[in-house]
Amino acid sequence: MKLPGEEENQRLGTLLLNTLDREMRLWRAPVLKNGCIQGSDISPSQYHEVILWLREMNVIFQFSTETLALGVCVLNSLLATVKTQLKYLKCMAITSLILAAKINEEDEVIASVKDLLEQSRCKFSTAEILRMERVILHKLHWELYLATPMDFIHIFHGLLMSGCVDQTQKRLCLQAALWSRQLQHCMACHQLWQFKGSILALAIITLELERLTPDWFSVFTGLLRKAQVVKRIH
Repeated sequence: MKLPGEEENQRLGTLLLNTLDREMRLWRAPVLKNGCIQGSDISPSQYHEVILWLREMNVIFQFSTETLALGVCVLNSLLATVKTQLKYLKCMAITSLILAAKINEEDEVIASVKDLLEQSRCKFSTAEILRMERVILHKLHWELYLATPMDFIHIFHGLLMSGCVDQTQKRLCLQAALWSRQLQHCMACHQLWQFKGSILALAIITLELERLTPDWFSVFTGLLRKAQVVKRIH
């Protein structure tokens, strides 16, 4: 007979392993060379600005934070794969977000490309966005179901919640939204490009656990042990 919460732990553990497998296969990150993203004339500050702009667009479009995270991951994979120029960056970014929305959002939430462009006040035409969609899908071999840092935030939070009780659990219950906001800031930082989403999520959670509970290390190692990913993380 399974103990209460054991079935949920097993479900989350399986989900985590599947997400890690996806990350291992598909994760790509831009590389800096001579002060710009390799293969482009895009500086880290210009990248930072476009991610902040993408966050604004995500709010205007009323998309979820999961969609924003996936859009940034798609953009990063593209920048790591192709040579490009700054003048195309915004088009690549908004198209990555639209593709992410097609994966994550309900159909009734997503406006037409024409309407989205009007809301964003972009100067791109519908034809340009559709052409960029084809480029992204071709360059990434239609592999857009990427493992995002937000995926790991949700999974780790679920595992922590299922293993904690009393005040620690109550405090953790309030943390998911905070971790999501912190993650959005981190995704715009070029210094964090080279860290996979699983590592970034773990770092954010570890810092908060240390602040929340004196027993943070045992809680954290318990999380890794339940998920059976200690060797995978290292």
